Amino acid sequence: MARRTKRVGILTAGGDSPGLNAAIRGFGKTAIGHYGMELFGFRDGVTGLVENRYLALDGAALSGILTVGGTILGTSRDKVHRFPVEGGGTQDMVPTVVENYRALGLDALIMLGGGGTAKNAMRLVDAGLNVVHLPKTIDNDIAETDTTFGFATATEIATDAVDRVHSTAHSHHRIILTEIMGHRAGWLTLAAGIAGGADIILIPEIPYTVESVAETIKARTARGSSFSVVAVAEGARDVDDTADYQAAQLLVKAAKTPEAQRAARTHLANVEDQQREHSFRLARELEAATGLESRVTILGYVQRGGTPCAADRLLATRLGAAAADHVARGEFGVMIAARGEGTAAVPLGDVAGKVKLVPPDHAWITAARQVGTGLGD
Repeated sequence: MARRTKRVGILTAGGDSPGLNAAIRGFGKTAIGHYGMELFGFRDGVTGLVENRYLALDGAALSGILTVGGTILGTSRDKVHRFPVEGGGTQDMVPTVVENYRALGLDALIMLGGGGTAKNAMRLVDAGLNVVHLPKTIDNDIAETDTTFGFATATEIATDAVDRVHSTAHSHHRIILTEIMGHRAGWLTLAAGIAGGADIILIPEIPYTVESVAETIKARTARGSSFSVVAVAEGARDVDDTADYQAAQLLVKAAKTPEAQRAARTHLANVEDQQREHSFRLARELEAATGLESRVTILGYVQRGGTPCAADRLLATRLGAAAADHVARGEFGVMIAARGEGTAAVPLGDVAGKVKLVPPDHAWITAARQVGTGLGD
């Protein structure tokens, strides 16, 4: 009796990131061309999975997408267990996803995304589905992998921005704060700040004080430098704001009832909103403390747009190809992690709900301090 062709679904979820299409292509070409599988792409991430919107992917559909930014499948940030429904509110759609998966006769589902996608993937694994996760995010904050596709491209873009503001800062004798993405982790800001020669780097893992930042700038002025470039993560906070944010997080963790959880999450959201424009507040405080004009440049979505760099194309391709190998062997419930020049299959339970932060003794931190970069502490 002939063995049935394996049928696999694939989707991209969360924020778009350079390398998503390269990963789709890497998996698809290996799955179809090397293993003879059938491949179906779900539209708009989890939304398409819930609404059963998909298309068949073949060699022609995968041709020419290696260098294309974004994702040919579309994406969303919806959650399988709290899916928005008409009229307001949310509903657990895991049973619907299971039904759609089985109706299509899928043998596996490949989910490309960041931390939120890893948690969605874990919920589907717990529901009995065969899932493989590929780590995507420009923040590089997914646990158990050396790096994520999207990070290298975003680092190049952010580094170029830091490079470019130097000339304006120097010409106008200003402090220029360049706000770089990174809500929870400072990998991108740290990398771009070091590579771009920023004078001060502020990341979420190291709470800063305005006094420390101002002293670094004043010391530069005393040495004859009439400008400073500050690379600041969107999630960086001063010591007081960090204490407020951590207290709000603890309330969420301590909440036991649904009502208490909703109230705690609302409070956390309010704290985050109040701290959202911290770069502008810091600019005003530094201007008052140093007497130098201060300006803010927010890079925003430009950091994750456009053509992926060669490093991200290579990483996404090899992770995608490795994922097809695991599907062919029947190995599921894992994330395909980058390990050196190779890969490793990590149980999703070791990844979902965890964040890879910058350790205080990381080599990049040490190098920044040794070359005289201020870190605000």
